[in-house]
Amino acid sequence: MANRLAQETSPYLIQHQDNPVDWYPWGPEALARARREDRPILLSVGYSACHWCHVMERESFEDPETAAYMNEHFVNVKVDREERPDVDALYMEAVQAMSGQGGWPMTVFLDPEGVPFYGGTYFPPDEGRGMPSFRMVMEAVVQGFAHKREELREGGARMRAHLGAIGQVAPAAEAPGARLLDEAVAALRARADREHGGFGGAPKFPPASALELLLARGEREIVETTLDAMLAGGVYDQLGGGFARYSVDAVWLVPHFEKMLYDNALLARAYLHGWQALGHDRYRRICEETLDWALREIRGPEGGFYSALDADSEGEEGRFYVWTPDEVREVLGDGAQAAIDFYGVGERGNFEGRSILHLAKGAAAAEPPGLAEARRALYEARAKRAWPGLDDKRLTSWNALTITALAEAGAILDRDEYLDAARDCARFVLESLRDGEGRLLRTYKDGKGRLNAYLEDHAFLLEALLALYESTLERHWFEQAQALAETTIARFGDPERGGFFSTSDDHESLIARRKEIGDHPIPSGNSSAAFGLLRLAALTGNRKYERHAEEIFRLFAKPAAQNPETFAHLLRALDFHLSPTKEVALVGDDLDELSRVVRSKYRPHLAQAGGPEGTEAPPLLQGRTTTDGQPTAYVCEHFTCQAPVTDPQALDDLL
Repeated sequence: MANRLAQETSPYLIQHQDNPVDWYPWGPEALARARREDRPILLSVGYSACHWCHVMERESFEDPETAAYMNEHFVNVKVDREERPDVDALYMEAVQAMSGQGGWPMTVFLDPEGVPFYGGTYFPPDEGRGMPSFRMVMEAVVQGFAHKREELREGGARMRAHLGAIGQVAPAAEAPGARLLDEAVAALRARADREHGGFGGAPKFPPASALELLLARGEREIVETTLDAMLAGGVYDQLGGGFARYSVDAVWLVPHFEKMLYDNALLARAYLHGWQALGHDRYRRICEETLDWALREIRGPEGGFYSALDADSEGEEGRFYVWTPDEVREVLGDGAQAAIDFYGVGERGNFEGRSILHLAKGAAAAEPPGLAEARRALYEARAKRAWPGLDDKRLTSWNALTITALAEAGAILDRDEYLDAARDCARFVLESLRDGEGRLLRTYKDGKGRLNAYLEDHAFLLEALLALYESTLERHWFEQAQALAETTIARFGDPERGGFFSTSDDHESLIARRKEIGDHPIPSGNSSAAFGLLRLAALTGNRKYERHAEEIFRLFAKPAAQNPETFAHLLRALDFHLSPTKEVALVGDDLDELSRVVRSKYRPHLAQAGGPEGTEAPPLLQGRTTTDGQPTAYVCEHFTCQAPVTDPQALDDLL
């Protein structure tokens, strides 16, 4: 018999609907039962593409004896971290404070008020591997809850204060300056792996935001090394395009095979900007292949994008992606050897007896004749295998990241299909991810949007709508962006200390209201809000938006300087704020040629508006006229403008 999770829409929760565990989704029903029966809560958090989440389910949650013990002693709550980032972030901070580490699956034990008192990540079914068994952990928790309640209450009060501390951070007296940026970039250089790319050792996560910061600050060597190492490694899908979530080693060869929408949206932009700044056509190819993968494999019929492809298929991690030499020969016949050599397919393999395809001779190696046809044949053969599981929910924030990538790539690369996909996705989010009162929602599945949207949903969408406006010069997207900014300020802003809370003022109350920080692996809501508001200020001249961004910098600049990889998007926003920013206003009926000049080079400190003569929004266009009826460009800094020009080369010279 299915449990309560059968009524949910999250693919991760539905995966657990047939467990013998008496699961609840997070909500008032579970919390009320815990208080009524004075039981501890066993909170299990994961996501659908998580390999070790599947392992713990098979070992423990599907085991009748383990489930019986859980049902007897706990109120059991299952959470999809992607649907409920507020719950995940709150209790992940608690687990990290208690154990010194975090990750998924996350297992946390709460008192009936929702205060955590013990937690960890994966627990095995039996002793060994340096960890207690899951049963031992549960038994110890039951005993502690029964006999050490006063101690737990005292610890709970301290934990509440700890978890609420980030929302109480006071702003610095002065706004940060350029010196902080210089120190942050120097720290990134010091941490960089100059041989294999990225930062630090294994495991390595693609550092998209850090690469964007380094590019904007004029750093080239580290960016090139990292982009080349990732595209040559197994972390990149050499046949289908797109990146896996991370590499378990330091050389980007062996990935954790799940593919997440957010990674690929961020990395497509990083490679796009890398191509603009460094000129290597291989970076343009990776950008296009990554976006083509998203359009081909994880796009829904309504224009939204699914969340992830699983790491596992046929019960094995990576089985869908790996090859033996004989399997390649079966597909390619006499022409197989060139592909075997190029992709490093060995007899013994590099992953459990099979090979992860990678560029064995490096990123810049020339492809042998006929490789494009061989790659297509291998892709088509692979497509006949059992596919990894698909998480087909659409998340507002991750779709917004994808809109930004598609819009920028479409405009810069003259790919109309990317621009059309960005428009379709934006329309889907704005129309289908709304409640009856017009407020933004978090997730969409089976034709229905649900759950309140978070700060990251609003902030990422603000950046996306502005990117779509600047890429198309269609006024509608600017108007939607400005309205969204006002909503974000009103519903998430902290008028006392500045910055933005992760949840809106009418959101469900948890034991602490937090402010989201940290840009790894994706930007935080505060970092994204700062960048979006600064771009909006550049287009409107409205100092209110700039002041809200400056408040974020004053709150979080100090930890950002100390941990630049973790706060790279915030630092990129600060770089945009402190650098001389060009505001370009294009006026006329046919602006394609002038706009193409603006996009022709990597220009990280520029905002663009455009429209016919007489257009009043954005305010950057107000009062602008054409010259002798010709399309005209005005190049300004802080709303002080150069003489207007009509010649494309003259515009390029001004930029």
